[in-house]
This record gives sequence, structure tokens and C-alpha cells, in this order.
Amino acid sequence: MEATNSSQNIQPLLLQQQQQQQQQPSPPSPSSNTIKTPHKLALIPLVFLIYFEVAGGPYGEEAAVGAAGPLFAILGFLIFPFIWSIPEALVTAELATTFPGNGGFVIWAHQAFGPFWGSLMGSWKFFSGVINLASYPVLCIDYLKLVFPIFSTGLPRYLAIFVSTLVLSFLNYTGLTVVGYTAVTLGVVSLLPFVVMTLVAIPKIEPSRWISLGQEGVEKDWTLFFNTLFWNLNFWDNASTLAGEVEQPQKTFPKALFSAGLLTCLAYLIPLLAAIGAIPLDQEDWVDGYFADAAEIIAGKWLKVWIEIGAVLSVFGLYEAQLSSCAYQLLGMSNLGFLPQIFGVRSKWFNTPWVGILLSTLITLAVAYMSFVDIISSVNFLYSLGMLLEFASFLWLRRKLPTLKRPFVVPMGLPWLVVMCLIPSGFLLYVMSVATKTVYLVAALLTLAGIAWYFLMNFCKSKMWLGFNNAGEKLEDQDLE
Repeated sequence: MEATNSSQNIQPLLLQQQQQQQQQPSPPSPSSNTIKTPHKLALIPLVFLIYFEVAGGPYGEEAAVGAAGPLFAILGFLIFPFIWSIPEALVTAELATTFPGNGGFVIWAHQAFGPFWGSLMGSWKFFSGVINLASYPVLCIDYLKLVFPIFSTGLPRYLAIFVSTLVLSFLNYTGLTVVGYTAVTLGVVSLLPFVVMTLVAIPKIEPSRWISLGQEGVEKDWTLFFNTLFWNLNFWDNASTLAGEVEQPQKTFPKALFSAGLLTCLAYLIPLLAAIGAIPLDQEDWVDGYFADAAEIIAGKWLKVWIEIGAVLSVFGLYEAQLSSCAYQLLGMSNLGFLPQIFGVRSKWFNTPWVGILLSTLITLAVAYMSFVDIISSVNFLYSLGMLLEFASFLWLRRKLPTLKRPFVVPMGLPWLVVMCLIPSGFLLYVMSVATKTVYLVAALLTLAGIAWYFLMNFCKSKMWLGFNNAGEKLEDQDLE
């Protein structure tokens, strides 16, 4: 009974510690008593933040058709959510509502296996998130150069990437509530042209095109096919780092994950069915960005331009959602004592973790000018490592703390939970097995950097060189296992 009571105290401790952090957004100063209580993130903005963490629209799914043909692409986006997205979302819903603090997956690994694994989880997820973040300003400029060729190369391109990154990061600095409702607006506006395309395409659809296995002579590229599915249906757990900012997270998170999952699946499947059914198949044309060309064939030039504008707006939403996840992850790791207190400092104007936003932005700017074919693959590899640890944490916490109050519970016993996690884990291992030597090297170096950082922080704590919170130590004291 003593262990049970201690495990029940973990959640109040997280909530109490989170409230204290929000009430102290910056070091004490004469003006600190004028800071207002921050607004919490409501259901609808959270739905669209999760939506942008995962998808952001149908943009990017075209390569699945080019790689494996229409039938396999449709089946992939119909079946893959059940074997990958739903298990990941269910795990996120249970753990985010059980441990509702900023830090998300870092807290889960910490509670399951101790501070070393919590810190390593944080390193893997932060590296994968912030490097992934760097691709969005580049993608945005790649769309803009179709309209303004001056941004194709040289100094104008570099300046455009630099300025767009700073502007988007400043928007994130103005507050998570602003970012949330901006995500709602961007989501609606970027999806509208696909609604129009689908409606216009209906009279032109030939259902027989949906069951095509592809053109003769075009080889199947299964690696590209599965990577496309993996990339487009990933990152359900990223929003867990915002749990401390959510209004009633125990109730809100499951609803938001379910709603975002439904929105994501419909946003992928409906335009895909419309475009495949309305246009004769030329498989080699189905590459990233083909939806704009398909819209022109279906409805005219005006819809192509609208979809290209929607693509830029979608990139804005993707950037804001990913940056929020990275910045609040650093805040959560500071709250837990994995990072110095400086990483937990909030803006006295907007109550946002400005140090985390600044650091993530600087890394984004550094990586944005690099060629990252192999780096993005390394990001996927690191994310896969993090997800394997996340599934292991989920299963071990069910065994380690069976009586812990869980506001949302995946309705399965431990043996069936193992089966549920094994299926996506097998896919993660497949993604990792097809990586190149360069990817293995980059992932190994970043992992070693994460391990070195953990021991460096412990050394700084022992020498009292930097200020650290002790919430992580309190959580360890609560855990009698």
C-alpha cells in the first residue's frame, strides 16, 4: 500500500511543479508581480497543433503513388493508420494524461527506467525534432520560388530562408494560444482548395483507376513507399510536451488525439481518391507537389495557384507546431532537472519559453543551409530509437505502476498491449535496417552527444556550477520501485 500511495503522488507533484513554473516565467524582478496568469490551450487549437505535428495536409503523400501505384497508395493510407498511427496515439493519450507535465515522453522514460533514459529520450527527440524543423523554411521558399524565381539561388534565397525563419519563430514567441488559433486558421485555409478539388473531381472519377497496381515497366520502390507513409503519419507524441499548457489535459488530450486522427486520415484519403480517380495515370508524375498539377488538370490554373498558396500556409503551420514541441520539451527537461534552470525561463510578456525558442531557432538556421538528404534520414532513425524506448516505457509503466490512476486507459491487458506495440516496433526496426552507413554514423554521433550531455549535466550539478530544479529527484523519491 505504501508503494501504491507514493505512485499516486506522482501526478499531483507534476501538476504542482508545472503551476509553479508558469507562475514564475522569469527570474524575480520588480515588475514580476504584474505578470498575468497564462491562457491555457483549448481543445480546437490543440487538435490543429497535433494535426500539424503529424500531417499539415495532403502535401507530400504523392510519392506513395509514384513508388507503388494507386491501389497500394490508397491501401497504405487506409491501413497504415491502424497499425502505426492508432497505437502511437493510444500510447500518447494514456501517458500524456497520466503524467500531464511539459516534457511528455521525457517524463515517461524517466518514470519507467530512470533519469539516464529520460535524458537520452530527450536528446533523441530534440535532435529529430529540431533538425526536422529546419526543412520547413526551405520548403516554404521552394514553393515561393515557383512564383518568384529570384528566390531560386544565391543571396536572395539565403536571406529569404533567414527572414522567414525569424518571422515564424517570433510568432511562436507571442504565445501558445496565438500559435494554436493560428494553426486553426492555417489548417482550414490550407485544406479548402482540396475540398474544392474533390467536389470538382467527383463527376470525372472513374473508380476502376483506384484498383490499378501501377503502370507496366515502372518498378515498385518499397523503401520510398514505406518512408512516405512513415513520414506522413508520424509524430503523434510530439504534442505531449505541451501537456502542461493544456486546459484539463486528462480530458482534453484523448479528445484532441481522436479528432486530429480522424482529420488527418480524411485529409489524406479524400484528395488522394479524387485525384487518382479523375486523372489518367502517369505514375512518374506522382512526386512531391503533384497535387498542384492535378488541380490544374481537374479545375484550371486558379486552383493550382490556390493549392500552392495552401502549401506555403501549411508549412507555416508545420513550423509553428514543431517549434512549440521543441521549445516546450526543453522547458519540461529544465523543470525535471535534466537541463539548467535557464532553459525554463519564460518571457515576462508572453509567458513562452523564449530560451528554448531561441536555441531551436539558432539550430534551425544552422541546419537550413545544409544538404540534408542523409540528415533527414538520420532524423527518422533517431525518431525510431525514441519510439522504441517510448513503447518500452509504456509497457514497463503498466507493469511497474499497475495501480497508478490513469484518466485514460488503453482498454487492453498487458499481453495484448505487447502485441499492439510489437507491430509498429517491427516497422520501426525495418526503417532502421534500410538506413545507409552515413545515417548510422550521424545517429551514433548524436546519440553519443546525448549521453555525454547527461554526464556533463550531472558533473555540473555535483560542482554546483549551474542552477537546476530538483523536480526529477522528487519524482525519483516518489517511485519506490
